[in-house]
Amino acid sequence: MNTHRLEAGADTVHWGFFDATLKPLLTVEPGDSVVMSSVSGAPSYMPPAGSGLTVPKALTDVHAKVPQKLGPHMMTGPVAVRGARPGQVLEVRIKAVELAYDWGYNISRPLSGALPDDFDHTHLIHIPLDRTRMIGRLPWGLELPLKPFFGVMGVAPPLAWGAIASPPPRRNGGNMDNKELVAGTTLYLPIHVDGALFSVGDGHGVQGDGEVCVTAIETGLIGTFELHVRDDFKIEWPMAETPTHVMTMAFDPDLDSAVVIALRDMIKLICARTGISREEAYTLC
Repeated sequence: MNTHRLEAGADTVHWGFFDATLKPLLTVEPGDSVVMSSVSGAPSYMPPAGSGLTVPKALTDVHAKVPQKLGPHMMTGPVAVRGARPGQVLEVRIKAVELAYDWGYNISRPLSGALPDDFDHTHLIHIPLDRTRMIGRLPWGLELPLKPFFGVMGVAPPLAWGAIASPPPRRNGGNMDNKELVAGTTLYLPIHVDGALFSVGDGHGVQGDGEVCVTAIETGLIGTFELHVRDDFKIEWPMAETPTHVMTMAFDPDLDSAVVIALRDMIKLICARTGISREEAYTLC
């Protein structure tokens, strides 16, 4: 199997949207690995001059040359997998996730987040990241252990959807912000178009159980992904396996509806893997 590399830059980033008509930048064979870097941060979020923090040229090139469309996330890709067809599953083995920046940022705003009415001004901080110790130093002195992962990993949506904004996650994955999708985890995504068209972005140095203020430690990352095509099972929504857990996922504006979808999918998965009854699987859940 071969290893390929796709660096973030003005020619490789789509900013704020997914679209099945995007042309693949790279086509790989099933089982190949792809090392993909990402960039993150609008021009107004950059660290000030004299801070000692480095803004990569790839990021300033994206600011200068790539139009932002529909959403805030900068995604590197897409990568096509030869032979992938709609109805199959893209298996993404996350082999490594490394820091690309020496800093990250966090921002909160009025009318945003889980407490939209509680804060009356925008609050932006820059967080130095120590690659050797794998910690982020917050302004009040806290050293926070880092657990980097990509908030956005997704395939192209169905062609009929047209261009879709990056913020809400959907059946094609996207902005799932699932902090369990670290190195060592395998992500499964339903394929909607030929080639699958895999993209990544929205790097996080570490995140809580949710982005309650809408951002985590936002940063640039380098990920290594081994891409496989599966036709021995079908899924409608993303799912994942960590070394210790299997996860079903679903996305809906109503959390209760999302729970119902994810629970039904978990029951199906348990029955398929164990042979126990639906009632027994429901009890186990």
